[in-house]
Amino acid sequence: MKLVFANNLVCPLDGSALTPREQSLTCPKGHNFDKARQGYLNLLVVQHKASRDPGDTKEMVAARTRFLRTGCYEPIANAIADLTEKHLANIPVSEQVTILDAGCGEGYYLDWIGRKATKWNYSEGVLIGLDISKWAIQSAVKRSRDITWIVGSNRRPPFLAGSIDSIVCAFGFPSFEDFRHVLKPGGKVILVDPGVNHLLEMRQVIYSELRERGLPAIASTEVEGFKLVDRYNLTYQSEVSSSEDIQDLFAMTPHYFRSPQSGKIALAKLHKLSFTVDVNFRIFAAIAKDVKNDVKNID
Repeated sequence: MKLVFANNLVCPLDGSALTPREQSLTCPKGHNFDKARQGYLNLLVVQHKASRDPGDTKEMVAARTRFLRTGCYEPIANAIADLTEKHLANIPVSEQVTILDAGCGEGYYLDWIGRKATKWNYSEGVLIGLDISKWAIQSAVKRSRDITWIVGSNRRPPFLAGSIDSIVCAFGFPSFEDFRHVLKPGGKVILVDPGVNHLLEMRQVIYSELRERGLPAIASTEVEGFKLVDRYNLTYQSEVSSSEDIQDLFAMTPHYFRSPQSGKIALAKLHKLSFTVDVNFRIFAAIAKDVKNDVKNID
């Protein structure tokens, strides 16, 4: 599959289609968006920002980039790529496929999809990485120039209605209402969340008492217009053998902000950590608007 630049982008100010013009994109009302020197687009306008520098910080992105180089999360990347391919199976190979990584971070998982997609039978594909952090996108663009990287928000995805086949949302913040707007009928959302035992050993070090946890609950109103069609769990053991890798793993999790000082000190003393990776995948399909969706049994 040959990767091409996205042709389904819209103006974040008025929602009209963006047309490429040399190194920029322009809408019919004259709003212009230049490609950054590094090759990405910033479609997060000032009035849509909740803070001056939203999303992951430069330091958090750097920590995640370093940790992912250890290979500890390669099985997760493989699972995401395989599930993405599986749930594109009903699309004719003659058609262009469009995949969005919503909250792509520094691009690890989407780049993995891109490398596997070269062996898929589709003639042409569009891979789009969207993240609200400019630091994440600036890091992501270093992975691949064949992927369309965009600074933007999951709550205002800057894409034409019904133009995306599949959305990956890995350890992020899904916005199902907005996802449904940009998905094609039958399009899939691949939701990736930490499982009950994810990073259990690290949590045992930093907390004196562990609370029971489960998958993030999804209310039926949040997934209105979707049907749960598949689910999958991935569990395995992994290990890092340096204090630097342990701290990078810690820095890329919410526990970095939640843990007590005593827990941070205890973790800082470790030079080796074996830990459980426990990840759950839930796949939702967009259904026709006139079909009622019963999601009462979803977590």
